[in-house]
Amino acid sequence: MFSLTQLVQPAGLLRAFALILPLALAACNTTAAPPPPVAAAPAVDPVTAERYAAVTTDKHPVPGVDPTTLKPRNVRQLVDYATTEKPGTIVVDTDARFIYLVQEGGKALRYGVGVGKEGLEFKGTATVARKAQWPRWTPTPDMIRREPERYKKWAGGMEGGTDNPLGARALYLFKGGKDTLYRIHGTNEPETIGEAVSSGCIRMMNQDVIDLYSRVPTGAKVVVL
Repeated sequence: MFSLTQLVQPAGLLRAFALILPLALAACNTTAAPPPPVAAAPAVDPVTAERYAAVTTDKHPVPGVDPTTLKPRNVRQLVDYATTEKPGTIVVDTDARFIYLVQEGGKALRYGVGVGKEGLEFKGTATVARKAQWPRWTPTPDMIRREPERYKKWAGGMEGGTDNPLGARALYLFKGGKDTLYRIHGTNEPETIGEAVSSGCIRMMNQDVIDLYSRVPTGAKVVVL
């Protein structure tokens, strides 16, 4: 400790100041909290980004799907798939909300789908009897009865286009020569893929239904689980 005499002397004042200053600064200094970590942008697989990019060469433009919003399970991909069905067969798994296009060697192309109420009304085996690009859409009588304010105005049908609920392509399933009214089709609501939806059959992202359409001939077998 310093005596009063030492403190009033210049040298004593300097020594006291040197001791007190760090304490004063420590008392006054408030260190700002570090900023919260910035979340890194989701990594985007360039193959996925390209696969779901906008399509500008079709009859109507197809908007791109933001790849950062896609759940990995819903992205088109080649997977292991054990089945007795022959390559080229379409298997629709309505519970898991997938379509499998059977390939050689125990593989399948898997697509995420949305399943509407009409998509739950058929089970069994059918055939792709007709394919259509930018198909015309007519709501079923049940849809009009269930939601007349939404569907009655389209009772006469809607021309194909970007606002059409069937999207860019449709596959029409028949059984025993009769239309099952079951459709595999595109959608202008890609956010519904992987979900249970209020209406429609089996919907796919437009980029995916264009791909499936190009791979499946008329007459292909379809199995709905």
